[in-house]
Amino acid sequence: MKRTLSSVAFGLSLVPGATAVVLAILPCCAIAQQGLTWDQVKARFEAANPALRADADNVDEMRAEEITAYLRPNPQLSVTVDGTQIAPNQGVIQPMTGTWVQTGVNYLHERDRKRELRLQSAQQGTRITESQHDDLKRTMEFTLRSAFIQTLEAKDVLAIAKADMAFYDHIIAISKDRLKAGDIAQIDFDRIELLRVQYESELETAIVNLRTAKIQLLQMLNQRTPVDQFDVTGPFDCCDNLQPLETYRDAAVAARPDLRAALQTIQQSQTNHKLAVSNGSTDPTLGAWWTWNNAPTSNELANNTLGFNVNIPLRVFDRNQGEKKRTQIDIDRAQQAGEAARAQVFSDVDTAYELVRSNVSLLTPYQSKYNAEALHVRDTVSYAYLHGGASLMDFLNALSDYRQVQLAYAQLIGSYLTAAAQLNMAVGREVIP
Repeated sequence: MKRTLSSVAFGLSLVPGATAVVLAILPCCAIAQQGLTWDQVKARFEAANPALRADADNVDEMRAEEITAYLRPNPQLSVTVDGTQIAPNQGVIQPMTGTWVQTGVNYLHERDRKRELRLQSAQQGTRITESQHDDLKRTMEFTLRSAFIQTLEAKDVLAIAKADMAFYDHIIAISKDRLKAGDIAQIDFDRIELLRVQYESELETAIVNLRTAKIQLLQMLNQRTPVDQFDVTGPFDCCDNLQPLETYRDAAVAARPDLRAALQTIQQSQTNHKLAVSNGSTDPTLGAWWTWNNAPTSNELANNTLGFNVNIPLRVFDRNQGEKKRTQIDIDRAQQAGEAARAQVFSDVDTAYELVRSNVSLLTPYQSKYNAEALHVRDTVSYAYLHGGASLMDFLNALSDYRQVQLAYAQLIGSYLTAAAQLNMAVGREVIP
């Protein structure tokens, strides 16, 4: 009996981690299930998320407005018929006597590069909208990455729960043999068996949390795949590869789409001010006409006449003063908003950098010491208890400490990966894989 207990105890201690135990007890079909990587999840999100696709339509709408901005004014055609007399002349009705017809075309000629400035402003508006779309994509991808990481964390916690359950079931089986052999009291066996309900509760909670995380991820992907047929895969670990803070600051200034949009807004406001000044200038209306006169005259050449005119508005009162002033103020407002956006970039990068650094500091002792110590204490106390060298309370405490260390480590890994995703979002591109 002692050899059997020793073999089981040492066999459990040889398991390198929770994942190995789970792989040994999972069905073959579950192991063969293909999970989506982060790149695959992101590609499906960009292709199918309705909110992101709806916002992309805004960019296309702005490009259509560029066409409108560069259109020329339409010429105006006028036809006038007047002087028709219906009167008898020597008993004959002459309906067109005295009629004259005038046909004219007028065209508004825009001066001072109004069309060019309108087009330039519209193109700058399109670039701003594109940057804003990239910024929306940046923030939504962070939410997607957080859901992806939450799913990986839930999978790891579920693996830990299954591994703990498998280990504890072996302990119960061995304890039952010891009870039959009279090596332990019935009350001790009952306490061991009663504690299994806690493992069952943790396992069920882990299953629910994993399914909930998958549901949230499927919602962002706009997919109707059954939860049991959906899975993700990826590294769930920490790597200390932080660069100096200034490296991320410089990268963020170059890559952040919201800062780019703020700088583009300054350029557009300057163009709009130029357009307001141009709109204050005078635009003449050029016209030409042809007149046909049926009335008899002494001059036989007077029946057909040509003429032209120029209509020049006198900008005495309205010289677009209000728009000139407003666009001038708008330049200053855009510059202040740009400075605020730059300060926000630095704040975001500094905050995310400190979160990553803090998580790395917390994870380092777990990787170098705590995980191995918790496993060693659990296996040692379990072996000692099964051989009568430790009390039941010491055994249960060792199991509880091991579970707490494993769960705390999984949560810290999740926090680190989320902080790394936040740093990527703060920079505007992926700087930590």
